[in-house]
Amino acid sequence: MRALKRLFAADNEVRDVLLVLAASLILWEIGVALFQPSPLILPAPSAVFSAFMETPGLFMRHLGFTLAMTCVGFVLAVALGIALSVGIVYSPFLERTVYTLLVALNSIPKVALAPLFVIWLGTGTEPKIAIALMLAIFPIVIDMVLGLRSVDPDMLHLARVSRASPWAVLFKIRFPCALPSLFAGMKVAVSFALVGAIVGEFVAGSQGLGFQILVAQGQFDTTRVFVSLLLLGFVGTILFFLVDFVERLLLPWHVSQRARQGQSRHV
Repeated sequence: MRALKRLFAADNEVRDVLLVLAASLILWEIGVALFQPSPLILPAPSAVFSAFMETPGLFMRHLGFTLAMTCVGFVLAVALGIALSVGIVYSPFLERTVYTLLVALNSIPKVALAPLFVIWLGTGTEPKIAIALMLAIFPIVIDMVLGLRSVDPDMLHLARVSRASPWAVLFKIRFPCALPSLFAGMKVAVSFALVGAIVGEFVAGSQGLGFQILVAQGQFDTTRVFVSLLLLGFVGTILFFLVDFVERLLLPWHVSQRARQGQSRHV
């Protein structure tokens, strides 16, 4: 019953998102009809949809490639980010070295690093996945470290008095307390992973929506550029809400989820 309630609440949120997107497209169409900008500058949504319907299989094939690179990079970032976070929390040496290195890498524009990944890993799928991983891992580590350190000190003291093993403290106390922070980082990371996949396709790609944007730009085909951009926006929104839905299923006990359930009942 509770799972059904969460599913219905998610359906309401999806409905609201779809209404906002539909309203934005309608306003866009009306604005183009009123001001009549050059199609080279801003095509109408109807023209973008027509361009998509001319070759839907082509766009969906490139979308599938970009989505695969994004998901692989995101999953690797989650796994590696959790492992690094645990190491940083339990090891002062890793905190001084790995944590500082991550902060330094995050300060460097990823577009500047992308050519190095192409030199090191070639022009296949590896550099796309590596760039997606590099962009996605930072918010996961930051939020996960915060969550692991946000445990009530009295709870840790009680665990020590009860002679709980370090593994028991990690998996039964620290990790459950860190899950809300982890999901917060994952929501940011999934969008960053999509950006990383596109950056990789920009630098060295023959597939994906990033490659399609470059081809359309070379042909001054603004309409097809907007097709790829809208598909990326749509997929990014879906990925974000998928992470949000998983959080709602796994963390119904958290105060943020209880507050959302209360708001949905009032609505």
